[in-house]
Amino acid sequence: MYRKILVATDGSTLSKKAVRSAIDLAGAVGAELVALYVVPRYPVSYFEGGVTVSSAEIARTEKQWADKGQAVVDAVRDDAQAAGVKAKATISRSDLVAESILATVKKNKCDLVVMASHGRKGLKRILLGSETQHVLTHSTVPVLVLR
Repeated sequence: MYRKILVATDGSTLSKKAVRSAIDLAGAVGAELVALYVVPRYPVSYFEGGVTVSSAEIARTEKQWADKGQAVVDAVRDDAQAAGVKAKATISRSDLVAESILATVKKNKCDLVVMASHGRKGLKRILLGSETQHVLTHSTVPVLVLR
């Protein structure tokens, strides 16, 4: 059925449910698991007279975010291994979350994506976007969406 499952997580309560489901599914079908956390880049202000932030501060903040992401996927890997599932923990640095998910699917030759959706509608969806919708629209492999 599935040989390699990618689970995208942001460490939220909702994504933890998707992680648990992905681990259970991988265990049931004998698949490997790839846990992915996408670390955003530090936002850059393009407004005149904006507050400037030193490059050292930006680097420190981005490292802190990456460390948090690594801790999240390491915990997923450890939980999967405790359940008898072979797992890999990986992070990606990008502001394009959906594109990073799709690139990781391709790079790791995954044949299923498991991710959560917050189910935003209306103005919230327009303002916040939908990474899940983008992955669903552009993925070449099946996507399991959990709420």
